[in-house]
Amino acid sequence: MDDYPALSVFWSMLWFFLWIMWLFLLFKIITDIFRDHEMSGWGKAGWLIFVIILPFLGVLIYVIVRGKGMTERDVKQAKENEAALQSYIRKTAGTSSAGGSHVDELARLVELKDKGALSEAEFQQAKTKLLA
Repeated sequence: MDDYPALSVFWSMLWFFLWIMWLFLLFKIITDIFRDHEMSGWGKAGWLIFVIILPFLGVLIYVIVRGKGMTERDVKQAKENEAALQSYIRKTAGTSSAGGSHVDELARLVELKDKGALSEAEFQQAKTKLLA
C-alpha cells in the first residue's frame, strides 16, 4: 500500500461520498419536479432538461431557487401521510370520530347505571344490544 497512501484513500472516499450525496439530491429534485402540481408542464420540462444537461449547476440552482417550495411540499406530503395513517388506524381499530367505540359506549352505560339513571334490566338490555 505504499503507492496509495492513507490521505489518498481519504480523498477518494470523500469524493465518493459527495458523489453519492449528489445522486440522492438529484433524485430528490427530479421527484420534486414531478410532484409540484403548481408548475406547468413546460416548467417541469425546462427544469428537467436543465438538471440533466448541466447536472451540478442545475441541482445547485434548483435548490437555491425552489428549496423553500421543496420543504413545503415535503411537509405537506408528511402531514397527508400521517392523516391517512391515523385514519387507517381508527378504521381498523373500530373507532369513529363521531360515535366513539363500543368501549366508550359501555363505559357510558356503566356510568348511567351507577348514577341510577338506568335500572339493572335496562342496563343488561342496552349492554346486550351494544355487544351484539
